[in-house]
Amino acid sequence: MSGKPKLIYFNGRGRMEPIRWLLAAAGVEFEETFLDTREQYLKLIKDGSLMFHQLPLVEIDGMKMVQTRAILSYIAGKYNLYGKDLKERAFIDMYVEGITDLTNMIMMFPFSPPEAKEKNLALIMERATHRYFPVFEKALKQHGQDFLVGNKLSWADVQLIEAILAVEEKFPAVLSGFPQLQAFKTRMSNMPVIKKFLQPSSPRKPPPDDHYVATVLKVLTE
Repeated sequence: MSGKPKLIYFNGRGRMEPIRWLLAAAGVEFEETFLDTREQYLKLIKDGSLMFHQLPLVEIDGMKMVQTRAILSYIAGKYNLYGKDLKERAFIDMYVEGITDLTNMIMMFPFSPPEAKEKNLALIMERATHRYFPVFEKALKQHGQDFLVGNKLSWADVQLIEAILAVEEKFPAVLSGFPQLQAFKTRMSNMPVIKKFLQPSSPRKPPPDDHYVATVLKVLTE
């Protein structure tokens, strides 16, 4: 019998946060090990735990999984959050890839040089409101259902609520022109598993601060 999944990463959001979100949405408890020294990271490489010398690392079902997309796909499939057929999976994949493009911008923002921060922040707002959020506003309006694909909670919905909340942290009124997304946010936030994950005592990580950035740089680049 397998134990809880074990997540090995930094004590912050980064590429592990969507994995935390998806496990939480599936109602799966997990354990975490946080890296704060370069020696810990090099030991994982030496032990053969990091296939491409990259984090995140998730130990689940007897596997040591790397590559965020592969980990998320496995969790989504395992916990029935990946559609009922290939067509639904294709739409989930498209939505997830689009959301990931946006969340990658947000994830990298704290590592921007000071002189680029204002420009990068403006770019996040522009892309969110003109490229990404309109797609999901239209999808929800056209099919008139509570979720993006198949009227059932999927990986795409989980990543979208994560992205919405991350953008709102920087631009609180970002959803003012997106009534469907406002309603979606309310529905998702009130789902028991999501509501639990949004509580202060949950494994959800706060926005990255200077200490998080310094730790990541120290461990990965020294």
